[in-house]
Amino acid sequence: MNGTEHLMTSSNAAPPIVSLQGVNKVFSNGTVALKDMTLDIRMGEFLSLLGPSGCGKSTVLRLIAGLGEPSSGRIVWPAPDDHEIGFVFQEPTLMPWATVFSNVWLPLRLKGVSKAAARGQVMQALEMVGLDGFAQAYPRELSGGMKMRVSIARALVTRPKLLLMDEPFAALDEITRFKLNNDLLHLWETFGWTVVFVTHSVFESVYLSSRIVVMAARPGRVVEDLAIDAPYPRDDDFRTSTLYNDHCRTVSHALHRAMEARVVA
Repeated sequence: MNGTEHLMTSSNAAPPIVSLQGVNKVFSNGTVALKDMTLDIRMGEFLSLLGPSGCGKSTVLRLIAGLGEPSSGRIVWPAPDDHEIGFVFQEPTLMPWATVFSNVWLPLRLKGVSKAAARGQVMQALEMVGLDGFAQAYPRELSGGMKMRVSIARALVTRPKLLLMDEPFAALDEITRFKLNNDLLHLWETFGWTVVFVTHSVFESVYLSSRIVVMAARPGRVVEDLAIDAPYPRDDDFRTSTLYNDHCRTVSHALHRAMEARVVA
């Protein structure tokens, strides 16, 4: 799938792969994490969830992934076959005693796929993230960026249709973060996934996204839904362009408004 096709699939006309319909989430301690969260995630788009700490971005991902249940409201999958998810957490969460190969094999192993049967998929996933020469390395031998690549490969090894990413690059230095942003966009354009990406960074969200949903803090809810009408592929020239700066300014103002938002009774 090329960049032009991505711009088309991220339009309002694209069908949703999953929808949150009036979702509320109240934790056992009484904290209202989400209130009337309504959102269509459209096929083929790169959607970023942007908002202040505590606005429920990670909670949204966990509910979509089935790692929790809404207190009320519904999460709807129009096509059951689309319910194939890869999840990349904030930390790589690798098994330190296992090789890179074994770490990536884990999701398939849990499904009962033998090491021999999984070899092709594991090696393909490692090749996709540029680690095909590191299958027998251990996490202690890898840089922070390489560990995150292993985590991404582990999420991709099951060949998901929806990739959920919870601030995966937040702890990395800027140069590594920029490189992984570029590599992620290349993979997205190549394989046509749907991506939901959580970030605190206005600049990262504008660079990556076809659409940005800005959330207000506690209770978390959508306050702005912004299209980023810049063509793909994107590169370092885009980062210094007037169009990029204009979008960053618009999104920054939206985030400021979200931080000042109050619940309307």
